Amino acid sequence: MADQQFDFFSDAPVTDAAIVQLPPEPSAWLTVGGPIALVAFFLLICLLLRWFIPFRDPRVEFSLQDLPVAAQRGIGLATILFGIAFFFGLAEVHYQLQLHGSTDAYFANMSRGKLIAFTHAHLFGFTTAFFIIGIPFSLHFNRLSIYQWVFPAGLAAALTDIISWWGIKYVSPNFDYVTMFCGAVYGGAYLWMLIGIVRVIFFPSLRWLPDYINERRGK
Repeated sequence: MADQQFDFFSDAPVTDAAIVQLPPEPSAWLTVGGPIALVAFFLLICLLLRWFIPFRDPRVEFSLQDLPVAAQRGIGLATILFGIAFFFGLAEVHYQLQLHGSTDAYFANMSRGKLIAFTHAHLFGFTTAFFIIGIPFSLHFNRLSIYQWVFPAGLAAALTDIISWWGIKYVSPNFDYVTMFCGAVYGGAYLWMLIGIVRVIFFPSLRWLPDYINERRGK
């Protein structure tokens, strides 16, 4: 038999294909359709939010500058600290990619238990960061319909990104494209909220066009 003659410790190349058996390649329905379906899942979340909670002019007058001084200082400092945390998260991603060579190799070397813990930590981290920063941002710019998408769209992208990690590990490296797309969405959303809050709290004299539009609609 070929398997009885095979020397596991030999440097000779394997010539019998029956000795090495690899799992079948996933179908295109999974490798291509899976990432597309996950992006559609992100869009579905946004559509459902728009359907269940349509935009309307708020009845509440709110400005970050009207909050107590301690609240302004705390929100401003928390926004900056979360921004620093996001920076170190990007540094960790860069380090892991340099260490493993690619995203799919990084997740391939990650155990299922670690991926579960990774998912748990990031679900809490993303939700907490966006909730703490997104609430004051959305309350302040409550009359700008496009600004009312920054908070929920970023959070939906974070959830979709976490799901894509499981796709990279167990389905196809093509889910990495979903990861990059979602990372750009929630990274851009958080950066926009950070700039808005820091500008309003620390630099109240620095005003952009959205500030005038937001105030004009309130009159």
